[in-house]
Amino acid sequence: MLIISNNVSIPSHEIELQAIRAQGAGGQNVNKVSSAIHLRFDIHASSLPAFYKEKLLALNDYRLTKDGCIVMKSQEHRSQELNRQAALERLAELIRKVNVVQKARKPTKPSRSSKMKRMDKKTKHGQTKALRGRVM
Repeated sequence: MLIISNNVSIPSHEIELQAIRAQGAGGQNVNKVSSAIHLRFDIHASSLPAFYKEKLLALNDYRLTKDGCIVMKSQEHRSQELNRQAALERLAELIRKVNVVQKARKPTKPSRSSKMKRMDKKTKHGQTKALRGRVM
């Protein structure tokens, strides 16, 4: 069972984990051992609350397929168990990130004194450049 928060969790049978051979350098071991993990999580078939499903499906993420599956590959560790834990933690982190609501930005205006300082600085810079002109 993958625990997302106090009241949200995903049963293990909803997450499909498959051991595959890792890519890259690794010597003889990489040819014999399937240490990488390929994770698939179907959002539509999951028991997540509707709020989470909507937010996950609206994500603009390369790990989300058109049919609503999250696909991740974990191969950063040499051990299959560590890769499994890393993939599950990345899935949990992605789902937790969806739950965070962005604060609405309040538009602000510059203060009167900051406007005056900016204009004075522009005027002074302009005068400096004018003095660089040809002397008559």
